[in-house]
Amino acid sequence: MDDDVSRVKVPADVGAPDTIAWGLTFRQLAILGTIGAGGWLVYGRFGPLLPPIVWLVAALPVTAVTVLVVLGRRDGLPLDVWLRHGLSMAAGARRQVPGTPAGQQLLAVAGPAVPGVLRSPATVIAVDGTVSVDGAARQVIACGTTDIALRTGTEQQALLDGFGAWLNALTGPAQIVVSAARHDLSGYAEAARDQAEGLPDAALRAAAAEYAGFLLDLNGEREPLRRQVLTVVGAGPGGEATVRAFTGLGVSAQPLDGGAVTAALAAAADPFDAPVPGRRAVPDVPIAVRGEAR
Repeated sequence: MDDDVSRVKVPADVGAPDTIAWGLTFRQLAILGTIGAGGWLVYGRFGPLLPPIVWLVAALPVTAVTVLVVLGRRDGLPLDVWLRHGLSMAAGARRQVPGTPAGQQLLAVAGPAVPGVLRSPATVIAVDGTVSVDGAARQVIACGTTDIALRTGTEQQALLDGFGAWLNALTGPAQIVVSAARHDLSGYAEAARDQAEGLPDAALRAAAAEYAGFLLDLNGEREPLRRQVLTVVGAGPGGEATVRAFTGLGVSAQPLDGGAVTAALAAAADPFDAPVPGRRAVPDVPIAVRGEAR
């Protein structure tokens, strides 16, 4: 068995932006150029009003702050991006909820703080599962996983080559979201207990009841987790190519319809509560229930 597999070192800064000059990115050069040009204009306009030493002393803290913002980093982000996010958060509401708060004007006059409206990048969800994000159509695909460590070297190389071919074939942005959340097993235990009553053999009924008890004990003593892998790509040919590529790698890939996408987004908005089982109604689509005539 040939276990030889070529290894490629991926740099840790593979996602770093390209540098333009002096090891600085375009954004960093733009900040330096803007501050420098602004300072030069101010000095050219009001320079004769103050001695040069005063301008030099005033320029030192401005230069220090500018260099700190351009070269500094915080929480893995450039400091200017981190400050922009901080200012945006400070200007917005600390508590946000979906929809429009009821009685907003009345509560604002009375005094209590009113939650802000939660603005999601996804603006439209179609029945077929197409999601509009910033004016572009996206498709959400539910994916399985595969354990590459259990494969031989040749199989590992084939999987990596196939995944690399999918990455190289992308013509737009793509996102792979892996989430893990608490999984409630009580529903499975109740289903096993209900089904046990209809079993014909007493031993089978006892085994089913014991299995239901095991699930309840596991649910109470441990914290079982469920894992969900979603891939978001451009709708249309991009989604079809992703399904074909992942299926060729032995990974299950199933495009989600509107109800499943709505359920996934609702679970992402409230990750601490157990998700509602099944699909959800698609926004702006009437709910039609067909029942038997009585």
